[in-house]
Amino acid sequence: MKTIIRNLLSVLRRFKMATLLNVLGLSIAFAAFMVIMMQVDYDRNFDKFHKEANRIYRLEMKWGDDDGLQAVLSRPLADAFFNFSPHIVAGALTYPMYSQTVFLADVGTGERVSYMEPNLPVYSSFADVFTFDMLDGSAKALEDPEKILIPASMAQKIFGTEFAVGRHMKAADTQGRFSGMFTIAEIDYTVGGVYRDFPVNGILQNAVYLKIDDKEGLHDWGNSSYNAYLLLDSPASAENLVSEFLDYYKKNDLEKNMWGNKTANFQLTPLPELHYVTDVAFDMAPKTSRQTLLVLIAIACVIILIAGINFTNFSTALTPMRIRSINTQKVLGSSDSTLRFSLLMEAVGISFIAFILALVAVYLAADTPLKALVGADLSLTAHPVLISVTGVLAILLGVLAGLYPAYYITSFSPALVLKGSFGLSPKGRLLRNVLISVQFIASFALIIGAMFMYMQNNYMRTSSLGYDKDEIIVTDLTAKVMKNKDSFKNRLKSFSGIEDVTAAGFQLSGQDQYSTWGRELNGKHIQYQCLPVDPSFLQVLGIPVNEGRDFRPEDALTAEGVYVFNESARKAYDIQLGDKIYGAEIVGFCPDIKAASFRMEVTPMAFYVPGTSRNEQSTFGYIRVGAGTDKLAAMEHVKKVLSEIQSDYPFDVRFFDDVLNNLYEKETNLGALITLFSLIAVFISMVGVFGLVVFDSQYRRKEIGVRKVLGSTTSQILIMFNKTYIRILAVCFVLAAPAAYYAVNKWLENFAYKTPVYWWVFALSFALIFFITILTVTFQNWRTANENPVYSIKDN
Repeated sequence: MKTIIRNLLSVLRRFKMATLLNVLGLSIAFAAFMVIMMQVDYDRNFDKFHKEANRIYRLEMKWGDDDGLQAVLSRPLADAFFNFSPHIVAGALTYPMYSQTVFLADVGTGERVSYMEPNLPVYSSFADVFTFDMLDGSAKALEDPEKILIPASMAQKIFGTEFAVGRHMKAADTQGRFSGMFTIAEIDYTVGGVYRDFPVNGILQNAVYLKIDDKEGLHDWGNSSYNAYLLLDSPASAENLVSEFLDYYKKNDLEKNMWGNKTANFQLTPLPELHYVTDVAFDMAPKTSRQTLLVLIAIACVIILIAGINFTNFSTALTPMRIRSINTQKVLGSSDSTLRFSLLMEAVGISFIAFILALVAVYLAADTPLKALVGADLSLTAHPVLISVTGVLAILLGVLAGLYPAYYITSFSPALVLKGSFGLSPKGRLLRNVLISVQFIASFALIIGAMFMYMQNNYMRTSSLGYDKDEIIVTDLTAKVMKNKDSFKNRLKSFSGIEDVTAAGFQLSGQDQYSTWGRELNGKHIQYQCLPVDPSFLQVLGIPVNEGRDFRPEDALTAEGVYVFNESARKAYDIQLGDKIYGAEIVGFCPDIKAASFRMEVTPMAFYVPGTSRNEQSTFGYIRVGAGTDKLAAMEHVKKVLSEIQSDYPFDVRFFDDVLNNLYEKETNLGALITLFSLIAVFISMVGVFGLVVFDSQYRRKEIGVRKVLGSTTSQILIMFNKTYIRILAVCFVLAAPAAYYAVNKWLENFAYKTPVYWWVFALSFALIFFITILTVTFQNWRTANENPVYSIKDN
C-alpha cells in the first residue's frame, strides 16, 4: 500500500499538467454521465410510482377507420365503458388539462390571502385508480362536492405548520379549462385531505383535486372533453376488453348516440406508456420519445468511452518519462506483479478521485441553469442507486484503463531502459490512433447533431407564422376583467403607444391542438379546430382575408355568430362563402397560419365570432404596441390596469415571443443539453489528443533533434506532427458524416415543418474540430520543436 501511495503522490507531483487534465476529463465525464442518466431515469420511470401502475390504462377512441386516435371522449361513453365489464375495478374521469384558480384561503389571522393554484375536477373514484399517499384526512373527501384534496407543499405554503384539514379555501376565479373559456362562480371549499406530493415524473400535478359536478355533461354524447382512466383486475384483461366493449357497444345500439352516427373504435394505453405516445390527438401528457432516451444513453456511454480512452492514452503517454523509474525499482528487486498492481491501483485511485469531484460538480449543478434544462431532480440523495453504479463504474474504468499501461510500462528489459534505448510497438501506436479515432467520430456526430438541433429551433422561432406576432403583448383575462371589457380596452388605449386591443378564447401558437368541432355542412360531416375570437382579432394580429370579408362588430350581435375559415378547410370540405353551419354564416377565408407548433401540419381551422346564443368568454388578451414605443413601459401599463380591475389575481403578462419560447421549451432544452454534452465530448477528445501528442513528442524527441541538426525548421516539424492528425480527422469525418446525416433526418421526422439538411453544416463541424485539433497539436509540440537539439539527442 505504501508503494501505491508513494507512486500516486509521485505522479501527482511530477506530472501536474497531465494528471490535472486526466482528472478533469474523467470528473467531467462522470458528472455528465450522472446528469444524463438522471434524466433517463426520470423518463424511464414516468408514472411508475403508482402502486398499480401496470393495471392502469387510459381509454382512447377514434371515429371510423380513417381518423386518428384522440385522448378525449364524452362522459356518457366513458361511463358506459366503466360499467360494462367486471374486469374494470374502477374508472376515473377527468379533464385533460389543469385549470389555474385563485383561491382565497383563511390563514387564521382574520384575513384571506389569495393563491394561484392548479386544480382539477375528477370523479370521486379518481383516488381508487391513482395512488394518493394521504398524510392527513382521507381521499374519500372527493365524494363530497364541497371538499378538496391538496398536496403537502401547498398546505405548508398556505397554512404553515397548522393543520390544513378542515380549513376553508374559496375558489374566486378559474381559467384554463380544456375549452379555453371556462369560469366558475365563487365556491367555498373545505380541505378534506392532504396528500404527499407526487413525484415530478408523472401526469398528475401537485394540485387541488375536487369532485366534478354530478350533472356536467352527464348525457352529452357529443361533448368529447374528458380523459378516462381504468384500473383493471389484471393487465391480461386489457387484451380483449376493447373487442368485448365493441360487441357491447353494438348490442346496445350506442352508435345512435355518437356524432354523425359514426362507428367508434377504441384503444387502451398503459399508464407508463403515455409518456411516449405521440400519435393521439388532445393528449396533454408530458412527452418524450424512446429515440431521445436512446440518444441520451448513447451520449452518456460515448462520453465515458472517450474518457476511458483518454485515461489509457494519458497513462501510456507518460511511459517515456516514467519507464526509468519503474525499471529501476525492478532492478532493486520489485517484481512485475507488484509493480503492475501498484500502477493499476494508481489508475483506480485517480479515477475514484475524479468520481468524488464529479459528485461535487453534480451537487453544485443543482443550483445552476443546468437544472432548468432537465426535468429530473439533480439532488444526489434522490439517486442513490445511480450514484453507487457510477462509483463502481469509476473503479471498473480505472481497472480497464490501467491494465494496458501497467503491463506496457513493465514489459521492457531493465538493461535496455537503463541504457536509454527502448522501443515502442507499432501495434501499440496503431491502437492509440484507433482509440483517438473513436473520439473524433463521436465528436463529429455530436457536433453535427447539436448544430441541426439549434437550426431547427431557430427555424421554428423565426419562420413566418402567417400573422404579425411582433409588437404584441399577451395576457390572461378573468371573468371580472371581461365584465369590464370596454373600460379595460379604453384604459389600455390611454397609453399613447398602445394601438389596439383584442381578445380570444385561446393562446395563439401556445399549444399543438385546439378545441375541435364536428358539424354538418351541406349534408356531410366536417371537423375543424375552432378558435373563438373578438371581431377585431384578425385585424390586430394582421391576418389577411383572401376572399370575403373580415369580422365586424355587429357579427357578435347575430344569434349564431360568423366564421372565417382557413384555406385548408376550404379545400378539404369545398366550403363556399355564404354557407351556414348551424345558422352561423361563413363570411370569409384566410391563409393557412401556423396556429399550432411546427410539429403539427396545418389542419382545417376556423376563427369564430360567437353570437348571442352562445355563452362564451375570451380568456386571453392581445395588445398591439406601436413601432418605436417603449415596450416595457407599455407592459407596465397593462399590468397596472389589470391590477386596478382585479388586484388579487396574478395576471401573466408577457411578450408574444415568450409564448413561442414556452411552446418549444422541450426542443430548446434538449438541444441545449445535446450541445452541452457535445462540447464536453469535444473537450475530452481534445484532452485525449493532448495526451497522445505528449506521448509522440516525448518518444520522438531524438528524431526531432536530428531533424533540427539537419536543417528542419520549426514550422516543418509542426507540419510533420499535424499531418498525422489531419489524416485521422479526414477518415473519421468520412465515417461520422453518414451516421450523423441519418440520425438528423430521423430526428427531423418529428416535425411537420423543418429546416433543410445543409451540406455546409457538415463542413463547418469538420472545420471546427480541425481547428481545435491543430491548435492543440501545435501548442503542445511548439516547445519540443524549439528545444535545443543538443539536449534532446543527449537525453535519449
